[in-house]
Amino acid sequence: MIGLISATAAGAAARDRLAAAWPDRTRVYEGPVGDAVRAAFAQCEQLVCFLATGAVVRLVAPLLAGKASDPGVVCVDEGGRFAVSLLGGHGGGANDLARAVAEVLGAEPVVTTATDAVGLSGLDTLGLPVEGDVAAVSRALLDGEAVALRAEVAWPLPPLPVTDEGRYTIRLTDRLAEPAEREVLLRPPTLVVGVGASKGAPAEEVLALVEGALREAGLSAASLAELATVDAKAGERGIVEAARRLGVPLVTYGAGELARVEVPNPSDAPLGAVGTPSVAEAAALLGGGELLVPKLKSQRADGRPAMATCAVVRRPGRGRLAVVGLGPGARDLLTPRATAELRRASVLVGLDQYVDQIRDLLRPGTRVLESGLGAEEERARTAVAEARRGRAVALIGSGDAGVYAMASPALAEASDDIDVVGVPGVTAALAAGAILGAPLGHDHVSISLSDLHTPWEVIERRVRAAAEADIVVTFYNPRSRGRDWQLPKALAILAEHREPTTPVGVVRNASRADESSRLTTLAALDPATVDMMTVVTVGNTATREIAGRMVTPRGYRWQEEPQ
Repeated sequence: MIGLISATAAGAAARDRLAAAWPDRTRVYEGPVGDAVRAAFAQCEQLVCFLATGAVVRLVAPLLAGKASDPGVVCVDEGGRFAVSLLGGHGGGANDLARAVAEVLGAEPVVTTATDAVGLSGLDTLGLPVEGDVAAVSRALLDGEAVALRAEVAWPLPPLPVTDEGRYTIRLTDRLAEPAEREVLLRPPTLVVGVGASKGAPAEEVLALVEGALREAGLSAASLAELATVDAKAGERGIVEAARRLGVPLVTYGAGELARVEVPNPSDAPLGAVGTPSVAEAAALLGGGELLVPKLKSQRADGRPAMATCAVVRRPGRGRLAVVGLGPGARDLLTPRATAELRRASVLVGLDQYVDQIRDLLRPGTRVLESGLGAEEERARTAVAEARRGRAVALIGSGDAGVYAMASPALAEASDDIDVVGVPGVTAALAAGAILGAPLGHDHVSISLSDLHTPWEVIERRVRAAAEADIVVTFYNPRSRGRDWQLPKALAILAEHREPTTPVGVVRNASRADESSRLTTLAALDPATVDMMTVVTVGNTATREIAGRMVTPRGYRWQEEPQ
């Protein structure tokens, strides 16, 4: 919950705007400001104070307990001009909160945390348990000193300006180890423990077995991702409580699924009890990985039979491929989600001219793999290969990456061994449509006239089908120096079914600095004025020019009713 505190009418007005925008996330604290701040500090994860920063500093100073427990605090000035991250920038989420508040209120976010200020990924913001001298290693990164990355396991980290050798070290490991001097340990969740238990097995016995197995194998419990067992044991109190105390989810599988997993130590006992010859080993191995600890049985001090078994598997970190649409070119049409993915990726793959558009958004340490026109398949293979190495990869395309862009060749290369995220973008057709008016107000289709990858016979058949169906058509890749006859041919096909006066919109470099547009007709359009940077939109038989704009009516019945 986010506590909201204000002292003046102007502050209350801004406070109420934020409360209206986030009704389920915020709580307004009324009354004397000092009492309100103290109550919100004790009850909320974050605070937004519509007060002077000095006043807030004096109010919260006696309440501070430590970075790990203090809420994030953001201050908004009386004029609503700035949202200042005052306390708990990373741990309390105040930096992100300041940006979010600023977006709602139209203010400027003020973030002074060193790593955020220069675009570095904070070591304590990576979502992984972290141990060691975080301050010293972070300072070394900020100062440009050589910091080595020792990756003992693969994991899709965000970009970090690291090297192979250095006085400071970031070690990515699930091993049980103490950080050395000038070293930080990052603990990725690579370990899965499969657990089997007899009915009524005590949580203490299950917990002691799991923790002992990890310790004896030299593995860190901080890298434990989940406990896994058979569906029949989903409600077994000892297992459920052990997972709760370890702070990890309990994942269950059907007995039939587990029975199909090859294990080194099958047994008749679980086969008779729950329908599978293995619970612990099979549950740990079902998602793939390396068996580090074969089945172990618990040991009881009273000498009675063991009531729990476990096995430990290391699952490889799955690489992440984000296929990102950059929009038509204007920075303000690049979505926030796309920006976040660009800043998250440690490897960026893209066409050189598209990379140039967003290079300033990349974090320090991002590795850029760029190539020229005609290398689409190579870029797709490169992006997938980098993701398979366990990296966080962004593959970029203009407009929407799934429309005549990189998503389809990349996904044709990818299999289920990596995670794939699609980030939509504003397409050229949509950008051009907004400039022209509302030409896409009813059914519409986009057709590329490039026959480099699609035979002309197929393209022509699609154009003819759209013409016969009376659908608005947007032509991509309409004309180049080497392809000058396809657009006239396509227009001639449409002219067989539409009047010469049918409106046609022509937009070049939509949303960019040298954008141009014009409205003409099917008969008057000169194909020689069109190039590869142009989008041509041909209306249907209902499309009209209204007040200089191209409009295709939606066909609402109320528009046809007499007034």
